[in-house]
Amino acid sequence: MQTVRKDIHNSELPLLCQSCEARHQGVCGALNPEQLLALARSTRRVRRQAGEELMADAMPISSYSNVLRGVVKLTKVLEDGRQQVVGLQFAPDLLGRPFAAESRVSAEAASEVDLCVIPKAALEALMQDSAPLEHRVMMQALRELDEARDWMVTLGRKTAAEKVASFLFMIASHIDPTDEFEAATFDLPLSRSDIADFLGLTIETVSRQISKLKADGVIEIVNYRHVTVPDLARLRVLCG
Repeated sequence: MQTVRKDIHNSELPLLCQSCEARHQGVCGALNPEQLLALARSTRRVRRQAGEELMADAMPISSYSNVLRGVVKLTKVLEDGRQQVVGLQFAPDLLGRPFAAESRVSAEAASEVDLCVIPKAALEALMQDSAPLEHRVMMQALRELDEARDWMVTLGRKTAAEKVASFLFMIASHIDPTDEFEAATFDLPLSRSDIADFLGLTIETVSRQISKLKADGVIEIVNYRHVTVPDLARLRVLCG
């Protein structure tokens, strides 16, 4: 009979680590029990509210964070104050660029988020001693690169309707993933203004396309931000 994987020294691990799903799915899933126990001694779990800054562009990096719950918005700000949303991170992503002296983007909690904060020195030392951990971090970086290339196609070639559908499908598949592409329910982590910025559209166009998806029965919206997608496969087709 198949059983859920259990650490040999599970009883020695902190309670938060025992109940943390990101421990298996994120970078910590590459660690053996002894390494996880050593790392847990220097980590701390924090909760940040929507709108709180997590990391500033060009700020010296002193720690990294595992995203345990919620959505993190990554932005770049030009010298004249204009802002561009350049990415979103979800559980169990690692926030921060390993071995970099300073951050290359600003990070803000797009929703309420739970983070496991890891000191820079602790994680980098462990990466140098653990090939599986280094491989896991590299695979996340490559996945983010693939997603960035896909998003370039979305921004450069897709219609407004396809862009909005792609955005909603991305949120649905990360926040409420399902293997069967059946249904999903989530709160939009970005305002209409941020969505427009992310997609290179006007606020009016975003609102118009969302209203059309609602009228066509592709999505349901309550209180402006609570979204239900009854049929994820149908939404995926509209992504182009």
